[in-house]
Amino acid sequence: MRYAGHAPPTQLSSDRSHVFRRRHCYHHQLNSQPVLRRVGVCLSAVLVQVTLFAQSFSPAMLRAVLCVRGARALLHQKHESPAARVAVVLSGCGVYDGTEIHEASAILVHLSRAGAVIKVFAPDVPQLHVIDHSKGQPTAESRNVLVESARIARGDVTALSHLNVQDHDAVIFPGGFGAAKNLSSFAVDGESCAVDQDVERVLKGFNKAKKPIGLCCIAPVLAAKVIPGVEVTVGQEEEHEGKWPYAGTSKSIAALGGKHCAKDVHEVHVDEQHRVVTTPAFMCNAPLHVIHDGIGSMVSGVLKLVGKIKS
Repeated sequence: MRYAGHAPPTQLSSDRSHVFRRRHCYHHQLNSQPVLRRVGVCLSAVLVQVTLFAQSFSPAMLRAVLCVRGARALLHQKHESPAARVAVVLSGCGVYDGTEIHEASAILVHLSRAGAVIKVFAPDVPQLHVIDHSKGQPTAESRNVLVESARIARGDVTALSHLNVQDHDAVIFPGGFGAAKNLSSFAVDGESCAVDQDVERVLKGFNKAKKPIGLCCIAPVLAAKVIPGVEVTVGQEEEHEGKWPYAGTSKSIAALGGKHCAKDVHEVHVDEQHRVVTTPAFMCNAPLHVIHDGIGSMVSGVLKLVGKIKS
């Protein structure tokens, strides 16, 4: 097929192709200019309207609008409660001679998830003794409760003597034999036990200030000893074929001056009058996740009493 007076398109020189492309771009720019002009006119009109609207307000009206907006912002800020400040008191590191590590970890995790500000404390005193956890037997070692507690607190731990009730909204005591050996002498003296003087000061101080106290596992014996008539739970009152190996502790609660309320491992007991929340935790032979959930309920109960729980 022949093209009259023209070469086929495939044979166009590169120079002519370049010319066609330039012409196409030029015509495209010409065609776009009316659209750009129309957009510019529209924007100018909008700016004029906005300016006229703003000028229609008197200075007094503008001040009134700003005051309303400021009041709304202030109201919004007032509805935002600050984070709960919670003290956690440890008794060493290790279930047989200090804090039960899983319980302490669960408390810290649930508090963190709820947005609480956490401060860890421990008494700066020697442990009653040191247990080889692989054998369950005492050793000749001597360890310090504060130093051992630093293992759980990742080094950020303060002597319990420095805990000021006014600086915190609540306090929580995890369990472990340390609560009965280092925070008190319950493991040795039973119902005639003594409580560490700083532990007693803290418990009585929070109780007097009507600030919530949380305890789990064996730790409720501390509250039973220093808060007359307090209601707590350490689980069931019968062993139930070994499921509750420390069920006898429930009888000690009454002898110490408290009232025992039987609960399952995933449950909590809330003493509204004394603002004390307790859960059995490892007083029961139960799966770790069930104990973790029960401790979570205890933490939630404490934060609800504080009135600063994160949804």
